[in-house]
Amino acid sequence: MVMALFLSGPAASEPGAVAEMGDDGLYKTDWMRDTFKDLREDLEEANAEGRRLMLIIEQRGCIYCKKMHEEVFPIPEIESYLHENYFVVQLNMFGDVEVTDFDGEVLPEKDMVMKWGMMFTPTMVFLPEEVPQDMSAARAAVAVMPGYFGRYMTLNMLTWIVEKGYESGENFQKYHARKLKTQLEN
Repeated sequence: MVMALFLSGPAASEPGAVAEMGDDGLYKTDWMRDTFKDLREDLEEANAEGRRLMLIIEQRGCIYCKKMHEEVFPIPEIESYLHENYFVVQLNMFGDVEVTDFDGEVLPEKDMVMKWGMMFTPTMVFLPEEVPQDMSAARAAVAVMPGYFGRYMTLNMLTWIVEKGYESGENFQKYHARKLKTQLEN
């Protein structure tokens, strides 16, 4: 038994650990929250903890989700940033679990993703700290990051959201270019 644990690699909660595959075919990490998927409640809880609400939409067999979970999210700097700053709720692009949107509409994950017009996985949806009750998550989002992105783009997006760069007037691409120059020099 001890040998089996040793050979299985680091636990998902250790820095740099690769996420485990859940029964639904999606990667699971300890920085993801298992909630009732009522986005109004999730936002309230995220705010109470001083974190930003991020939705991550994934699907079984997604090669880019795999790359994010194996190559990007385990990078200690990114993993710790997610732990410290984000309240992450995972949605299955083709799932049947009911989701309650900010506007009160309740739909299975697959229908909610369609309502929002999300077509790629992984997609990270970043929400503001306050969302009007008549607005959907897609309309309220301060940024949407569809697809696989590497280390610096992902880290810089996470940071830009926490720093509320979308309110400062600095376009994310300019922010990223400025930060990347420093990151590559170090």
